[in-house]
Amino acid sequence: MRLFAAALLCVLSASAEEFSIGSKITQFEVKDGAKTVTISPSIADATVLIFISTQCPISNSYNERMNALYKDYSGKNVQMVFVNANSNESPAEIAEHAKANKFAFAVYKDPGNALADKFGATVTPETYIFDKLGLLRYHGYIDDAANPARVQVHGAQKAIDAVLAGKSVEMKEARSFGCTIKRVRKSAS
Repeated sequence: MRLFAAALLCVLSASAEEFSIGSKITQFEVKDGAKTVTISPSIADATVLIFISTQCPISNSYNERMNALYKDYSGKNVQMVFVNANSNESPAEIAEHAKANKFAFAVYKDPGNALADKFGATVTPETYIFDKLGLLRYHGYIDDAANPARVQVHGAQKAIDAVLAGKSVEMKEARSFGCTIKRVRKSAS
């Protein structure tokens, strides 16, 4: 069992290293019902990718803040992409959750958690911010406290502002916290 855990840790570390700060993407895909949507960072000054959940209490504590972040930046040439990668959360549940929480944004599905695996995302909420060239400039939390009254550092907001201003992101990484993404079991081939 210990050997399996060590091997799994190596696999997760390898996938996370694939998208370390400064790594580049040209595009990625998500699902909107049966339709595949291609997201390209080149169409906006910044692209914000946030993995969220319908069931995670920590992710849900961010619902209003995610809505506010979307409303604050969607008119500033910032592409906001909210993705649910949890295998135990259906598209119908995701749609109902978005409606119940009056999200101003769409929530896409990541079938088989392929996108979460590609980026090395492990928890909800977890944020990735790319510049217009597709370079990863920030990876981490939205802010530093699940309780909004205790927030001291607005990591995602500061990173978006820096990218929009063409400046270096001061805090490039911050340890995300939340519920573990419930992954599809991969069959051994």
